[in-house]
Order: sequence, then C-alpha cells, then structure tokens
Amino acid sequence: MDNWAEKEPETVKLKFFGLGKILPYIKPYRKTAALLCVLLVGDSLCSLAVPLFQRYAIDVFIAGRSLSGFPAFVALFLAVLVSQMVFGGVWARLAINIEMFVGRDLKRTGFNHLQTLSFTYFNQNAVGYIHARVMNDTNRIASMLSWGVVDSLWSLVTLLGSFGIMLRLHWKLALIVIAIMPFAIVIGSLFQKKLIAWNRRVREINSRITGNFNEGITGAKTTKTLVIEGKIDGEFRAATAEMHSTAVRTSRFSALFISTTTFLTVLSISLVLYYGGQLTREGLMLIGTLSAFTSYALSLINPIQNLAGLLTELITTQVNIERFTRLLATKPDITDRPEVVAKYGDVFAPKRENWEPIKGDIEFRDVSFRYPDGTENVLEHFSLHVPAGACVAIVGETGAGKSTLVNLVCRFYEPSEGQILLDGRDTRERSQLWLHENIGYVLQSPHLFSGSVRENLLYGRPDATDEEIAAAVRAVSAEGIIERLEQGYDTDVGESGDLLSTGEKQLLSFARAILANPRIFVLDEATSSVDTLTEQLIQRAIERLLSGRTSFLIAHRLSTIRRADLILVVRAGKIVEQGSHEELLARRGYYHALYTQQYEEEATSELLERALGAAAPPPASPPGE
Repeated sequence: MDNWAEKEPETVKLKFFGLGKILPYIKPYRKTAALLCVLLVGDSLCSLAVPLFQRYAIDVFIAGRSLSGFPAFVALFLAVLVSQMVFGGVWARLAINIEMFVGRDLKRTGFNHLQTLSFTYFNQNAVGYIHARVMNDTNRIASMLSWGVVDSLWSLVTLLGSFGIMLRLHWKLALIVIAIMPFAIVIGSLFQKKLIAWNRRVREINSRITGNFNEGITGAKTTKTLVIEGKIDGEFRAATAEMHSTAVRTSRFSALFISTTTFLTVLSISLVLYYGGQLTREGLMLIGTLSAFTSYALSLINPIQNLAGLLTELITTQVNIERFTRLLATKPDITDRPEVVAKYGDVFAPKRENWEPIKGDIEFRDVSFRYPDGTENVLEHFSLHVPAGACVAIVGETGAGKSTLVNLVCRFYEPSEGQILLDGRDTRERSQLWLHENIGYVLQSPHLFSGSVRENLLYGRPDATDEEIAAAVRAVSAEGIIERLEQGYDTDVGESGDLLSTGEKQLLSFARAILANPRIFVLDEATSSVDTLTEQLIQRAIERLLSGRTSFLIAHRLSTIRRADLILVVRAGKIVEQGSHEELLARRGYYHALYTQQYEEEATSELLERALGAAAPPPASPPGE
C-alpha cells in the first residue's frame, strides 16, 4: 500500500466530538439551512398526507358511491402534490448549495493552513496524503453536513409522523408494526457493522490501486527502460482482481441486508393485512383506513434504512473529520512573533511598507543546531561572518548535510542555540515572508507551474514588464529557448514544465529568480542535472549576476566553486574545513582528497572521450595546485 494511503481505523463507534469541530462551517449558511429544514418538513408532511387522501377517496367516493365534494378534493390533492414538488425541488437545490459552499470553505481553510506550515511538514508528508486531506476528506465531510442532515430529518419526520398517524388510525394494529421494528433495528445494526468493515476494505484496496496507477504514469519512463511492463501490469491486475472480489462480496452482503429488511417490512404488512382484513370484514375498520394504514407501514422501510445508512456514514465520515481536523491542528515549526506579525504582516496580509531593504550581511553567532527528529547536534557553537556580496560554497559528499546552513539562513529551521543575524539583527525579529521575498532559490530539480513561460517567470515578480522579463531571460542566456518555442513567452510548459527539457527548465527557473532581484541567492546544485553546454551557460550567468549579492552555492562539481570567497566542507553533517580554494588545497585535507578524486574522474572521462575520438587531451595536473 502506498505510504499516503492511510489505513482505516478499526473502530466502528460513533464519536460526536469530531462533529463539533466541523459544524461551525455550517454557521455562515444557517439561514439557508433553516429554510432547508422548513421545506424538508413541509415535503415530509405533504408525503404523509397522501395516504389520508387515499383513505378519504376509498371510503367516500368508492365505497360510499358519492362524488359530493369531489372537485374540492381534487383541487386540494393537487395543491398538496404541487407543494410537495416545489418543496422537494427547492430543498434539493439548497442542499446542493450548502454542500458546494461548505466543501469550498473546507478546501480553502485546508489550503490556506498549508500555506502557513513550515517547510518540514512537506518533507515529512507525501503529496498524496496531503491531497487526500484537502480534497477527498472535505468532499465527504461536506456531503455529510448537507445530505446527511437532509436524510436524517426527512427520515425522522416520516418515521414519527407515520407512527403517529398509525396510532391515531388504529392503535392496536399499530402496535403490531411497532413490535417488529426492534428486530429490524437490531438486525440492521449487525449488518451495518459488517458493511463498515467490508467498505473499509474496499477503500483500502482502492487506495492501493490509485497508488499503483499513479506510479504507473509518473514512472512510465523507468518502466519502459527496465522493461518491466509485464510486472507492473501483473501487480495492477492482482490489485484490481482483489478489488473486484471484495466489492462483489460487499454488494452481496448489502443485498442480503436490503432483502432482510424488506422481509421484515413485508412481514409487518402481511400481519397488518391479515388482522386488518378481519377487522374490515367484521365492520370494525373501513377499507380506506386499512389501505392508508398499509401505505404508512410500507413507508417505514425507507426511513429505517436511511437512518441505518446514516449511522454507517457518520461512523466512516468521522475518520475524514479526524484527519482533516488533525491537519488544521498541525502547527508550523517556525512562527513569527506577534509583534513581528503586527509590524510586517503575514503571508496573507503583508505590510510591505514596513519592510526594510536588505544588504545581505549574514552572521552565525555561536549557533548550535539539531534537527527536530535528531539526537545529536549537527552544528555546535558555530560562528561565521558572511559579508554582504560574498560568495560561500558548501561542498561535501552526497548526504553529508550540505543543506543545513542554507536551511538555517532561509529560516526553514531555527537554531537550537545562538543567533543568526541578517544586517545586524536577529532573523527572528523580522518576518519570514520579508526574508523569503529577498532570497532567490534555484533548486537542483527545477519546478515550473502549469501555464505559459510568461506566467512562470512572473511568479518571480508579478508586476514585471515585458522588457524586464526579456532582460532576465537574456541575463541567463535563455533567449535561445524562447526563440525555439513556437509561441514564445506564451508557450504552455505543461504539467510541472514537462514539455521542456531539464536544462530549459533550469535556465527559466534561474531567470525567474533573477527577475525577483533578490539580495541573497541560494543555488542548490543547480548545474548537477543539466548538460555540459547548459552548465556553461549557467556558470557564466552565475559569475555575472551574483556579483554584489550574497550567495550560497551548494555544489557537487568542485570545479564550479573555485572562485568562491569561502568554501565550507561538510562531512557527516558537520563542517570539517573552511577556507578559500587555494587554502584548502594547501592543507591537503579532506577537501584536497575530494578535489583530487573528482579531478581524476574527470580526467578518466576525458581519456575515454579521447579514445572515442575526442581531440582534447587530459591536463597533466590538477589546476590550482
């Protein structure tokens, strides 16, 4: 099962405390809900009145062989039917409106809350899990709050009204029907517990199928290159076969439940007809009364089944409620102080007029840091001053922890001890949004949003002019990309930019960051996933555009950071060396070993290229030594 396909809880008990957290979402629509309830009651009363018209027609017009008052009867009966139709049409529309509006509000609340959560939340939770909370859970909750109320109110009014009228018509005969109802309730309860378990199993299998389907699409290239189409198809067939067998068993069990309930209803109606027939024959009950009584007995089956189904739905929906409310209860790891929010605003209401300009002077002052789920410090009493405009490179093996310093500078994490100062002030004294708007972050795996090239670039600065967009593109030498695209800046990039190559996406991501004109740049192995030509273009852009800006380069290829003002060497999550390129080589320590090893690998690659016809021979010794 996919890691985001949460296992359904085993409980089948109804907990009402979760509903209390969701009911406030109905409050903005309480007038609509009140009108809905009034119309629903009116609809139910009209439905309850129909058998009484039936009784009157049989006893007066048929058995009595009289048409006295027939026009008034027809007019009144038609008025009731028309009222029922109007009531039903209006309350159905109101119920749909409540479902759509409540669903919208739940989704907005969930999505807005996600915008406030820290970077770590999205690292620790899969996309599918988050998507299910905001989309699937909210849909089920909204449906319960609207149609659940409709079904329960209609069923209660119909059930109580039917029993009341039956008792009024003939209380002894009504007791026969009432005596059978406890058996129907007990049997319904037993069936519902089993149905909950089977439906839960169906949802679990469906989650696995969804995960397999998603992996089959996103991993299509890997599937084809590994030639494992048969294996993937076999796994999907097995999951769908299990889904089919489980769904069929669930449907059979549900059909058995309906048949059992129907049998009890038919039994009660048979007893009513038997004893009622005797009463009618003896002249103790009119035939019209027996007909109406039978109609009311028949009308009990739907309310009972609806209430049993509603109980099941409440039990299963409480899982969705608990998941969604747990999302809303999640607190961000990094928060701004109240006085900071008051001055600088928050992500939804920024007060940009109070934002000071950034120079880019950064200082780590006696910083110790431990990851929230870690047991050891990865930084201990670390101090470092990065002057404004300086370039700091961070190098190390894969998985060594090169991103720790950058995460602290960007305030994705906060120090366990000590301070990080920006332009002489603790970063916690400023807004996160203020900081992030002044940081240009280019990732190793570039991401573009669905839409056109222009729309993606404008994410960097929404008010940028066409001339400024074109200047940013030229600055990173990406104008060739625009010229090759059929519709230029208006070309659609596809989902996640998949209609472009990795190199093209990387250059456009860099242009987007440049357009924002940040004072601090972070390049997270921005050239490791691109071809040599694109890397050269990005390198030239880096050397030209980072001048005068504070920058942090997380690098895998050491040849790209030789001109950095300071190089920090990370090993096993800790900084083991720091200095310039020449100083670190002169120490002949860990950096020297990394650099020499990488140089030898590059030299070997050049030898292979030469053997295959490349013209350039490998250099005799590592440059810079």
